Amino acid sequence: MIIDIKKLQHSEIEIKFSIPWDEWKIFLDEAAADFSKELKIKGFRPGKAPRDMVEQRVGKKALLDSAAEKAVRKKYADFLKNEKISALGSPRAEILKLAEGNNLEFKITTAVMPEIEIESWEKEIKKLNVDFKKKEVKIAEDEVEKEIGKIAESRAKLITVSREAKKGDAVFLDFKALQGGVPIENGSGKNHPLILGSGVFIPGFEENIIGLKEKEEKNFELDFPGNYHEKNLAGKKAAFNVKINLVQERQIPPINDEFAKSLGDFENLEKLRASVREGIKEEKTNERKEKRRSDIIGKIIEKSKADLPEILVSSEILKMAEELEMQIEKTGMKLDDYLNKIKKKKEDLEKEWQPEAVRRVKAAFILEKLAKENNIEVPNKEIEKEMNEVIQRYKKIKDAEKNIDLGRLYNYVRGVLLNEKVFEYLERL
Repeated sequence: MIIDIKKLQHSEIEIKFSIPWDEWKIFLDEAAADFSKELKIKGFRPGKAPRDMVEQRVGKKALLDSAAEKAVRKKYADFLKNEKISALGSPRAEILKLAEGNNLEFKITTAVMPEIEIESWEKEIKKLNVDFKKKEVKIAEDEVEKEIGKIAESRAKLITVSREAKKGDAVFLDFKALQGGVPIENGSGKNHPLILGSGVFIPGFEENIIGLKEKEEKNFELDFPGNYHEKNLAGKKAAFNVKINLVQERQIPPINDEFAKSLGDFENLEKLRASVREGIKEEKTNERKEKRRSDIIGKIIEKSKADLPEILVSSEILKMAEELEMQIEKTGMKLDDYLNKIKKKKEDLEKEWQPEAVRRVKAAFILEKLAKENNIEVPNKEIEKEMNEVIQRYKKIKDAEKNIDLGRLYNYVRGVLLNEKVFEYLERL
């Protein structure tokens, strides 16, 4: 039975339970059966050994703990169903009293759907929509030419030369950076590729490479910029040792009709320009769309009040950490190495992410609220269609399809499609 329900801060509730012995002792038999499946007890098939024999093998405490866990899970689920409460995140359970022959007493703390109040916001969203429609996506011709230039550079032929390196060449070099005679962490490289003129190193580095030939070495000093991303090096002097392993001239193909034809389905240079122009337009359109939606939800967040559950903000921060780790691993770096490089701890990043995590959680609840208030729903046919497309993509990855949780996939797809429909509604205002 429930003996107390208390409202806490941040949209959390605490529920205290007291379950009579007659109600929860059945879970001891279930716990014993589970243990029995893992034990080899002579004369009994797995899962069929009597409770007292199982207790002798695993101990009374282990049996009581397992039974209590089962009872807590069942009674909590019944409570949520009977009270029609939407719990959020993972609950925290604490056993208060656990003894054979006595009531099982425990309390559960869980986050629940927060009450969100939104002041009048429609007028501002309508203004955003009007302003958005007034502005058109514009593509400058130099943007198109710059993009085509990048394509041409990516198809450059590399010809090894014995002359001095000049701007535009590709060089492969060994380098070391020292400060006070001590090697700088992550300040060295072997056979590192560099295009002279790309500006990827600190100012002055590439200028010292120009004029060197293969196998030549050079020592020089440079100051790190005052705004350098690694604060411990910003504005400091460092000594560099560089050895050139290879110099290659980059022969960039001329940009003409023949070049356009070499790229595939383009009859001439004008067709290539048209395709590139369309690609830039699509990219800019998508960027504008994302900014518009960010502005829309931002305006509504400004007008909203909600006591957010800390557990959900923490969960969002965890997601952000996982996203960062995945991005870092794609570069071949480990998270710890990345943290060392930026001179920060994981806790520092989590603190920095707090405002964005709060914004994300608020946005999710606001979109859900707007969907309910405006009777916006996603037909099952649309959800199933999108799910099938996701599953088809997974089939191309070995064994990945076996690991798909269809329940989670359904909820994820429904959430994405519902958010899309809510934004479409907001954009029509």
